[in-house]
Amino acid sequence: MMQSVAADRGALVIVSSPSGAGKTTLTRRLLREFPQLEFSVSYTTRPQRTGEVNGRDYWFVTPEVFHEMVERREFAEHALVHKNLYGTAQAPIETALSAGRDVIFDVDWQGGEALSERWPRDSLKIFILPPDLASLEKRLRQRATDAPEVIETRLRKAREELEHFGEYQHLIVNDDIDRAYDLMRSIYLTRRYGVVDRPDVSYPLADLAKRVDANRDSDAHARKLVGR
Repeated sequence: MMQSVAADRGALVIVSSPSGAGKTTLTRRLLREFPQLEFSVSYTTRPQRTGEVNGRDYWFVTPEVFHEMVERREFAEHALVHKNLYGTAQAPIETALSAGRDVIFDVDWQGGEALSERWPRDSLKIFILPPDLASLEKRLRQRATDAPEVIETRLRKAREELEHFGEYQHLIVNDDIDRAYDLMRSIYLTRRYGVVDRPDVSYPLADLAKRVDANRDSDAHARKLVGR
């Protein structure tokens, strides 16, 4: 069973997955249902895609600006991913956590590792798994937002990223988006409020906690994906 977050401290919800496995879709759905969650908008040097909004999806900056922020030590974590730089500003996160507000991150395993090392007691790490590698490839090709050579690179990286599943507290197989979201929601609520039903909380916490504990067999699915 999981422990609840201290009343005066927020939770750092870290959601990771290979590209195309569904972390962004699930993260945005959780944000819509729970407005108390704050989304941490990362900085990136990659080109802005059609439909993306600066300051909502990412802060799009030049490599020069990004490196200046690194030199000023403004990032809690930063990494080179698919030939582009990504980083998370540190000050807004600490401000939110200290005020008891929860912050959610949509980051790769490198970002997740750095964040959990910086805030180990606050971190709740969730890794989203595809049902199989063929489904992951299909999702990437259907998105049609990247060039074919970029998709091939992402597929190679996906296999490498899957090797890091053991660094996460919770694994979710995204074979059905509603089932996956229900589990992600359960993980968040039991971390936020605990596992014992309370008169001031409308969620059936004990039932949700049982659902989370029953999900432990996702580890076997992860090992199968990486060929262990």
